[in-house]
Amino acid sequence: MLSSAVILVVYLSGGDTYYERPLPHIVADSVFMDAGKVLSPPTAARMDSFFSLQAERGRFNGTVVYAVWGRPVYEAAFGFSDISNKELLDVHSSFQLASVSKMFTAMAIMILVEEGTLGVDDSITKYIPGFPYEGVTIRHLLTHRSGLPRYMPLAEKKWTGNGFMTNSEMIRLLRTYRPRPYFKPDQEFHYCNTNYALLASIVEAVSKVSFDRFVAYRIFRPLGMNDSFVYNPENDTNPTPANGYTVRGRRVRRVGDHFLNGVMGDKGVYSSTPDLFKFNAALDEGTLISWEGLQQVFTPGSPTYAKRKNNYGFGWRIREDMDSTTYHFGWWKGFRSYFIRDMRHHRCLIVLTNTDQGVSSEQLWGLMDQENWNEELLAGYRKLFETNYLPRTISRNAPD
Repeated sequence: MLSSAVILVVYLSGGDTYYERPLPHIVADSVFMDAGKVLSPPTAARMDSFFSLQAERGRFNGTVVYAVWGRPVYEAAFGFSDISNKELLDVHSSFQLASVSKMFTAMAIMILVEEGTLGVDDSITKYIPGFPYEGVTIRHLLTHRSGLPRYMPLAEKKWTGNGFMTNSEMIRLLRTYRPRPYFKPDQEFHYCNTNYALLASIVEAVSKVSFDRFVAYRIFRPLGMNDSFVYNPENDTNPTPANGYTVRGRRVRRVGDHFLNGVMGDKGVYSSTPDLFKFNAALDEGTLISWEGLQQVFTPGSPTYAKRKNNYGFGWRIREDMDSTTYHFGWWKGFRSYFIRDMRHHRCLIVLTNTDQGVSSEQLWGLMDQENWNEELLAGYRKLFETNYLPRTISRNAPD
C-alpha cells in the first residue's frame, strides 16, 4: 500500500458542473506502473485520465477499481460522501448497489442449492404457501422468466402501512390484489424486481434467518467484505454509507430514505469497490460454490433472439457479443453501480457513484473495448502476475 498521499484540489471553471464548490481531486504518489514493454498502453494512466477528466467536469463522484488477472491496477475515489458537509469519499466508502445486489441474492440461492436444501426447479409455492401465481419455479425467478407483475407500482398505489414495507408485506399485497401477470411462466424474458425480492424471501424460509444476516454470515464474512451489508431498517447497527444525490444542473439534492428500501433481494446491498473486487476473486476461484454451480450462474437463461442484444443468467446479465463477459448495472434513489467481468481476458471493472447522473455504461464499455487484446499481450500479463512482477497499484484516496 502507498505510505502517503498528496491532496490536490482542482478548481473548476466554465461549463456546467454539478457542484457549487470545487470537486476534490486526491492524488496518490503515482498512478503509473512499470510493467515493462509488454503493457501498452499504460492501463492505469489511461483509466486515471478518463476518470480524472470526468471528475473535473463534475460528471463523476464515486469510486472505481480496474483489475487484470486478479490484481487491481487502478483504484480511485473522487468527490464527496456527504456533499453538504464536504466529507470525502475514500475507496472503502459503501454505496447502495441497487440491482447489482441481485448477484448476491442469486449466490445465496446457489449456496442453499449446493447444500441440498432447495432445488432451482422447485415450485416457489413450496416455500411461499398460498402464493397466487401457479407454475413459477426458482429458476424462473433467477432468469426473469416468471412473468410476474411488478411489485413497486402496486405498492405505490395500494400499500397503506407506516415506515418501511417488508418482503412479507410485498407478498401480502400480491396475494390480496393479484395483479395480472405479463405472461405464463417460461414463455418470455421480462426483467422484474419482484423475482429477486421473492428469492430473498425463499432464502429466509429455508435458512430460518433474515436475508441480511444470511448474506452477512455466508458471503460477506467468509470473504472479508467488511464494508458490505444488506440494508435492513430494523437493524440499527448498519454502518453509515455514502449519501445518494440527484443532480439537476447546479442543483444537488440528497435523496432521503424510501419506504420500499425495506424490501430486500432486488436491491439493498451496500458495498465498496475493494469488497466487490473480493467477490469477483471468489467467483474466479470458486470459493463460495462449486465450478458446476458457477457454470449455472453464467449460463444464458433464455433462448437467443435476434432482437435481444444480451441474455441473463442467475443474477448476471450476459453480453453475447463479447466472449465470456458478464455484467450488471444498477440505479436506485441517487446511486448508480456498474460491475463488468471479462472472464476470457481476466479483467474486471467496478464503478460506484452516489449521484444519479454521470458516467454512462456506454463510456465504460468503451474503456473496456479500448485495449488491444491479443494472445501475446495476454501471455505477458499472465507471466507478470504469475511471477509476482506486477505490484498492486493503487491511486487516489488510498489509505495507509
